[in-house]
Amino acid sequence: MPAPHVRKNRRFWDRFASEYQALHGERLAATARAWGIWRIPDDEIGALGALGGKDVLELGCGAAQWSAGAAEAGGRPTGIDLSARQLRHARRRLNKNDVSIPLVQGSAEELPFRDESFDVVISDHGAISFADPARTIPEAARVLRPGGTLAFCIGSPFMFISWNPKTERVDRRLHGEYFAMRSADDETSIQFQLPYGEWIDLFAGSGLEVRRLMHLRPPDGATTTYKDYAPRDWARRWPAEDLWVVAKPNHRRR
Repeated sequence: MPAPHVRKNRRFWDRFASEYQALHGERLAATARAWGIWRIPDDEIGALGALGGKDVLELGCGAAQWSAGAAEAGGRPTGIDLSARQLRHARRRLNKNDVSIPLVQGSAEELPFRDESFDVVISDHGAISFADPARTIPEAARVLRPGGTLAFCIGSPFMFISWNPKTERVDRRLHGEYFAMRSADDETSIQFQLPYGEWIDLFAGSGLEVRRLMHLRPPDGATTTYKDYAPRDWARRWPAEDLWVVAKPNHRRR
């Protein structure tokens, strides 16, 4: 039986999928190969590089906007999402644009794919935000081929501990304990976070090596459809979003 957080997050995204896509879907599609709520293009920061000819897995694909962008760039994407409602939006959008991408309903904690099936695994505020990293990171490592890349964008620890549950906004005070970060339940969904050192230990224990950690700072004048996230001025002073790029080495350790 799925863990309680898996069941709760599935219910949340099935209820919220249509509202979410109405609020954000067009912006996500218009800036498909871009990261975070400010939609910073991958071409500018080079997290992934060329996707042509590569097998790409998107964890928590939603309406598959990122996957469609990967296909446009010559990749062979597959999308997986916990929510059946999100996948309905994905199929509708892909059919409308005459794009064919395999879509799978499932959990990033138990990926239904063979070992070493993908060259690239991505998650942009997707499954890695809403699933237990102790399970998702080893699973991502398992399905990656040697030399492959895992890149994922999540809210930063700064955002996590500066979130004021009374106002449901970030502010300039610390409201949570850094070393106690594991998960947060806002009564609708459950999100996960770790201290930076524990992320690095988890990557190493999963056979992955850190290539880059980027704090996604919005440029002056940047806009977002995510009005309930960190304000732009806050996110220009403190990191609100982290983009991790880790790799599965080609060599085998002895």
